[in-house]
Parts: sequence; C-alpha cells; structure tokens
Amino acid sequence: MGTSTSKPESQPSTYDEKSQLTNQNQLPVAVTPVSKDGSISLNTVALWESAASADPKLQLARIILSHSDIRSALASRSAHVADSHVFSHVLDFKTGPITDQKSSGRCWLFAATNIVRYNIMKKLNLKELQLSQSYLFFWDKLNKSNYYLEVIMQQADLPVDDRLVTFLSGDLIGDGGQWDMVVNLVENYGLVPQALYPESTHSSLSGPLNALLKTKLREDALILRRLAASLRSSYVSEEQVLLTLRAKKEELMKDVYNILTATLGTPPDTNSKFVWDYINADDKVGRWEGTPIEFYRTFGTKPYSPTESFSIINDPRNPYSKLYTVDKLGNVWGGRPILYVNTQAENMKNMVVKMIKAGLPVFFGCDVGKFSDSSSGIMDTALFEYESAFDIKFGLTKADRLQIQESSMTHAMVISGVHLDEAGKPVRYKVENSWGESAGNHGYFVMTDAWFEQFVYQIVVPKALAPKELVQVLESDEKVVLPPWDPMGALA
Repeated sequence: MGTSTSKPESQPSTYDEKSQLTNQNQLPVAVTPVSKDGSISLNTVALWESAASADPKLQLARIILSHSDIRSALASRSAHVADSHVFSHVLDFKTGPITDQKSSGRCWLFAATNIVRYNIMKKLNLKELQLSQSYLFFWDKLNKSNYYLEVIMQQADLPVDDRLVTFLSGDLIGDGGQWDMVVNLVENYGLVPQALYPESTHSSLSGPLNALLKTKLREDALILRRLAASLRSSYVSEEQVLLTLRAKKEELMKDVYNILTATLGTPPDTNSKFVWDYINADDKVGRWEGTPIEFYRTFGTKPYSPTESFSIINDPRNPYSKLYTVDKLGNVWGGRPILYVNTQAENMKNMVVKMIKAGLPVFFGCDVGKFSDSSSGIMDTALFEYESAFDIKFGLTKADRLQIQESSMTHAMVISGVHLDEAGKPVRYKVENSWGESAGNHGYFVMTDAWFEQFVYQIVVPKALAPKELVQVLESDEKVVLPPWDPMGALA
C-alpha cells in the first residue's frame, strides 16, 4: 500500500483558517519587549489594562463572567437550536437501559458491552439487558496488574528514575482501555449478564481501589527490581532469573487477587456453567445455561466477532494508510496487541454511515471534554462563544492539539444514528453515552460533523465492512511503534 503524507485537515468555522502559530512566527525581528528580562513588569500590566478598559466588549465580559460559569454564560443559542436530536438514519432496534459507569473510568467496557448487547437483545426480543461491565473490569484490573509487573521485570536493569520506568509507574492500572483490550478479555474470560455479577461499591467508585492497588504494585515493583539485581549480582543465569522473578511475582499477585475479590466480589468461574433466567418483551420466561465463554461464543460473536473488528484512527500527525501500535501498552500479557490503522477523517465518517445503514452500532473514541455540554447532550465546535467574548482566535489544528497535549482520546461511546443532508453527507450523529439517563437527551448525545472532524480519533469496524486497502494495512503487520507516552496511548 502507498502512504499519503499527513496534512493539516480543514477546520470548522470556530477555528481560524490561518494558524495563529504561523502568524506569530512571522513577527518582525526588530520588535522589542517591554520587559527585556522576561518577567511581567508593572508597565506591561498597565498597558494591558489600558487596552482592556477601552474595550466595551471586555468590560461587559468582566461584569458578567466574574460571577458566572463561562460555559453557561457563553453557550451559543444558535448551536443549541441547530443541534436537534433528530436523525435520518437510526438503528432498527433500541437497546436499554441507558447505562451508567458512575464514578469510574470504565467507558470503554460500557461502550463495548453496549455494542455486544444489541444483537443479543434483538435475537432474544428483550426489553432490557446489561452485560456485566464489572466482570470484565475485574479481569482487566487483575491482568493490568500482572502486565505492569511483567514490564517492570523486563526493565529491571534501567535506573528507577528512568523516563520509561517512571511513566509506567504513573497511572499503571487506570480504568481506561482500548478495543483490543476488550477482545483480550472476552476471548479469555467470556461474558456474563449483569445479574450474574452485579455492580459493587468499588466498581462504581473505582478511585479508592485504584489508590490501594497502585501503592501495592509500586511496592511490588521495587521488590522485584531488587530481587533481579540480587540474582544477577550472584551470576544466576538469565533463564533462572526470569523463573525466580515470575515465581515471586505470582506470590505478590495473590495479594492483588485477594484485594480484587474482596472489593469487587469473586467472579463466576470461566469454565463453570451458570443459569440465566430472563423475561422477553412478550413477558415470556427464557432460560440459558452455559459457561461465560460459551455465553460469549453463543451471543457475542454475531454478526461479527470482536476479533474480526479493528481500530481505525485519524491521527494527522502521522502518515495515513499505515499500521501503528504503542510500546508497552496492553492488559493481558502475551495477548492481542493494540493496533491502529491511520486514515483520513472523511474515510471514518463514510464507514460510520455504512455501518449505521447496515444496522450496526459503532464503538468510537474521542475527547469528550472539548466543546461539549453534558446537560444538553451536545458536542459542537461552535457550542461556546469564547472567541467573541474574549476577542481571541483559536488556531490549533487537530495535529497541533495532539502534539502539544491539548487533546487525546478520553472517552468511548457508541454511535447509533446519523443525520444526512440531501447530498448524503453526515450533518450530525446520535451518540449513546454511559453517564445515565440524566445526561443529555435521556442518555443520548448529539455530535456535529465538525466536532467529529476535530475530536473523534477512533472508530471500530468489522473487517468485512472496512475498505479493503485498510484491511490490507492491518494484515501486513508492518507496524510503526509509537513511544509509551504518545497521545495514541491514551486510554478511553
């Protein structure tokens, strides 16, 4: 496959077509600062205040915004009017209930299980169904803990303050994740209905559990590093070093398992059968019996198996039509790697429309905190009148935001509808969130096409529905390895 060079993409009207950064680089060299030593002088402040005092718009802003939330005070009325929750193409079956991840970062697990439940509910004619997000959460935490200790053992010869070691020991077992991590979990542990493994305090409120596990695992990391140094100083063979370290790691991981079962509950045995009784939309009782793996194989692999779906991203920093991965990123040790095929945003939009028309919900990753309002459920680059109120211009491109850490994937949701114009182009998208029914329009958000262009980074597509050239890139296995701290390593 040929590769196209990354280019800055066109910006919506909210952004200046000519980057402010470029204009600043063209300033005359002869300009002299008021403060030559770089400090903020009182003379400089006096000049700023003189200009502000003479500006009626800024004076009005000072009156209003000193006692108002800038998001509500500067909300665009025209955007709220334009962004109606009306869509020309929606899925032919509505799932429920609207899920709620509560005080946790499990959005990717909620989005993934909301995707999988669609066909289960349709097949069994159910009014409501939740798959157990907590079940996958348990196995993800256990495996991320193991993954962290394995990587630490690999890097035991590096100084403890090396950038890689300190980065890995930062948010080492965060709640977030990626599609390939979902595949690792369901392939190894299957799925169960939420009734078989319900929510607990610490699945819905993950902060205290995460803090405890991080303290434990960081201490375990030092224990393993010191053991590695001791073994190597005694000239033990590398094979025996690894075996001894792994034996010690298993001893330490037993404590992690005990913490997880005490706080989240002991999950159903992967290889033991359970009984699931349910009532369908006609009030008829149904019954299913089998293991979590059998449940997944029976209900979770139609019409397309999660293993046959892959992540397509839009990262304009890097060449398109290439395969990317992120170093040291994963959950199940030895499992499926995190892979992304990079393409233009327009290609992603076309695939979303194709999937919705085919009756398939779409998993996607985005930066939900930018130009969005959770109460109204609107994601629109024109949502707030910041530029008008402060007389400023935002000039960052999508690539700029990634490079300067202004933006990254922070949240995963599901696209369940799209509104097309007369030319067949998307205008807005219907989004199923996992913040409960009180957010947005009874749990649903509307995302404009301009917002998609700027803040959507990933969609997940079955190979059978993806462009052949992108599938070929995926299957070529010629990966570009991004560093662990790259923005594409952010977990939704």
